[in-house]
Amino acid sequence: MSAPQLAGWRHVYSGKVRDLYVPADEAAHDAEPTGEKYLLVVASDRISAFDHVLEPPIAGKGALLTALSRWWFEQLDVPNHLVDDPSAPPVPESVADRSMLTRRLEMHPIECVVRGALTGSGFAEYRETGAVCGIELPAGLSDGDLLDEPIYTPAYKAPLGEHDENISFERSAELVGAETAAALRDTSLAIFIRARELAAERGVILADTKFEFGRDPVAGSLVLADEVLTSDSSRYWDASVYAAGGPDRLASFDKQIVRDWLSANWDKQGTPPALPPQIVERTLARYAELYARITGS
Repeated sequence: MSAPQLAGWRHVYSGKVRDLYVPADEAAHDAEPTGEKYLLVVASDRISAFDHVLEPPIAGKGALLTALSRWWFEQLDVPNHLVDDPSAPPVPESVADRSMLTRRLEMHPIECVVRGALTGSGFAEYRETGAVCGIELPAGLSDGDLLDEPIYTPAYKAPLGEHDENISFERSAELVGAETAAALRDTSLAIFIRARELAAERGVILADTKFEFGRDPVAGSLVLADEVLTSDSSRYWDASVYAAGGPDRLASFDKQIVRDWLSANWDKQGTPPALPPQIVERTLARYAELYARITGS
């Protein structure tokens, strides 16, 4: 999983699916009076499931997710980490369609999860406790039920190699302070409600999503960062399929096709098998369908 070398940029980190770079001459940027620093976020075509990076990659996935993030950033009236600065090193053409030039931020250690439906890990917790992250919900809810009001269920971003941990709002306040915790919650809920409305106009249900925010080290303001409202950070359902019911009502526009195939063909021991071409094609088509539905492009 080696990251590509990019002229003018120095690789500093690779996650399962993204590579991060800083300017190769960062020392010069450090001396700028504004303190402005840049980060190049490159979305790879790698795909992961069950804590493994799989083979082969999904060619075109990185560009689709980046384009969808950019579209959402344009729709949201919230400060974000994107920059358009001619003084920054140019973005290499080889990754231009799947990269974002961003400000470097002091990232908050909270994943800001908003749920408009009860499903996934939230439904599993609800079945055990009747609540999600300490938020009591009405009895008798089923998997996939839409909530009357979205709920904010933060998670602690665990150190590399460990799993994130669902936490209460009170615990998030202990981690980042009461004022910041409230700002993260309120901003996340406002973005979700706006995004859910836009998705609904396009026949899509935004079931849940996660946001990440950072602090601008110069202005001290809250800034929306990372990817936003993509297939990898959000769960979307087709509204007409959901309304019709049936076994596919909760089929999401993401890599669920990959997870389902792995679950049926791998015992989760050792190295996962290579994905068949038809699974790769179907997964890319699902990503592309959501992009077209949401953006109209």
